Amino acid sequence: MKFEILLKAKSKQAALMLFAVAALAVSACRSNDDPQPIGPEEDEYVLLSGNLPTQTLSASNKYLLSGQVFVREGQVLTIEPGTIIAGERSSRGTLIVDRGGRIMAAGTATQPIIFTSNQAPGDRDRGDWGGIVLLGRARVNLESPSIEGITPAVQYGGTDDEDNTGVMTYVRVEFAGIELTPNNETNGITLGAVGRGTTFNHIQVSYGGDDGIEWFGGSVDGDHLIVFGTWDDCYDIDNGFSGNLQFGLSIRYPSYADQSESNGFEWDTDGDNNLTRFKTTAVFSNFTIIGPAIDGNAISGNYRYGVDLRRNVAGSIFNSVFVGFPNAIRMNQASVFPNYVNSNVDNGDRGVIANNIFYARTAGAVSNNADYPAATVQSYLAANENTVQAGADFQTAAAYTALGINPQLLFGTGLRILTQYPSTQNFAVTTGTITTGANFDYPKFRETTRAGKFDTNVAYRGAFGATDWTQGWTEFNPVMASY
Repeated sequence: MKFEILLKAKSKQAALMLFAVAALAVSACRSNDDPQPIGPEEDEYVLLSGNLPTQTLSASNKYLLSGQVFVREGQVLTIEPGTIIAGERSSRGTLIVDRGGRIMAAGTATQPIIFTSNQAPGDRDRGDWGGIVLLGRARVNLESPSIEGITPAVQYGGTDDEDNTGVMTYVRVEFAGIELTPNNETNGITLGAVGRGTTFNHIQVSYGGDDGIEWFGGSVDGDHLIVFGTWDDCYDIDNGFSGNLQFGLSIRYPSYADQSESNGFEWDTDGDNNLTRFKTTAVFSNFTIIGPAIDGNAISGNYRYGVDLRRNVAGSIFNSVFVGFPNAIRMNQASVFPNYVNSNVDNGDRGVIANNIFYARTAGAVSNNADYPAATVQSYLAANENTVQAGADFQTAAAYTALGINPQLLFGTGLRILTQYPSTQNFAVTTGTITTGANFDYPKFRETTRAGKFDTNVAYRGAFGATDWTQGWTEFNPVMASY
C-alpha cells in the first residue's frame, strides 16, 4: 500500500498532526516490498529497512538506510548512477550484502553513487552510520567466521574464489563505520570473503569512524581507491586475503587517530598467529599513502606506521610511496620476517616489499622481535630496492616536493578543522623522483592469479602520473556538501 504524505498545512501544528496520522497509517501497512517516504524533517527520503527484495534504486529519489538493511541470498540491489543513499545516525544504518546476494552499484565519473550521512551540512561526522558490508563465498582462513559489527551474527566465506558479489564502481562512502566494542566494528567498506568475480574500483571512503576499507579473506581485485581522513587504519587486510590492488591514495587528518594505533596499511593473517592457516598474500602496487606529519606539525600520538605487518602475513607492496607517518614500516611478530626472506622468487606463499619509498618522522624499519631486529629488516628493505629515510629532513614540504608530492595535499600544519581541506585538488604528478622508476619485473607479477591484473605500462611510482584520476567523481569536503 502506498501513502503520499503531503505536508502542505498552513501551520506547523497542523503539519505535525497530519504527519502523525500518516505515520500511523504507514507503520500499520508498510512492507519492505514497497519502500515509503518518511518525514517530515526527512520527507525527501525513501526508507530502506530490513530484508530488501530485488529492486532498483532510482537517481530521482534519495534513500535512507534505517538499521541493518540486508540484501539476502538470491536478491539483487541495483543502484542507478547519481543515486544518493544516506545512513540514519540514530539507528546506525548499515547496508549488508549477504552471501549469494548482489549489489549492482555502477556509478560513472560524472554521476557517482553517493552513500553519506543523513545529517545536515556542517553537522556530519565520523561514525554517523554503519557503512557497507559485502560478503561472499571466496576462501577465508577461519572456520565459519561471522563478520564483525553485525548482530545477529552473519557468516561469510566458502571455497569459490571466483564468487561474484556484484559491482561497485565510482562510489563514494562518507562518515561511515562504528567501533561497537574493541575489535568489533564496521568500517567504511567491509569485504568478507568477496571473490574476484566482483567488480570493485573507483571507490572513495571519507571520514570513516574506524578503518577505511577492510578485507577479511577473499580474492577480489580492485583499483583506483581512496581513503580520506579516516579514524583508524586506511587499508586493513586479514584472514588470507589474496587480491590484487593497484592505484590507491590515502590522506590522514593530523589530530584524529584511534587508540588501537592508526596506520596506513595494517595487515594480518589471523588474530591467533596460527601458522597452519593459509597466509594473507595480497599484492598492492602504486599506492600513495600520505600521513599527517609535515614541517614539525602536531599530530595525534596514536599514529604509528606507514605499514604495519603482523602475524604471519605475506602480502606484497611494490612501486608505492609512504610519507608523513612517525615510523615507516614495522615487521611485528617473529612469524612475519621469515615470509619475506629470499622472497624474490616464484613462491606464492612469500611476500615481497620492493621498489617503494618510505619517508618517516622518527624511524624507518621497526621490529618487535629480537630474532629479527630493526637492522635486519632495514637490510632486507635496502636489498630490495626500497628507499627508507627517517628524520626531520624527510618530513618537510621541500622533501615532499622533491619526490613529486604537492605539500598542499596534506592537511597541513596545526589542527585544521575538517572543512579546511579544499573540496577539489589536483593529484597529478609531473615532476619529481616518483615520476619514473616503476618496476614490474618481479616474479610476483607473473603468478597465475596476478598475471594480467596490473597495468605494467605505467612508469611512475605512487598512485598518479600526469593524469589525475580523481577528477569529476570525488569530494574532499563532504562535511559541507549539499546533496
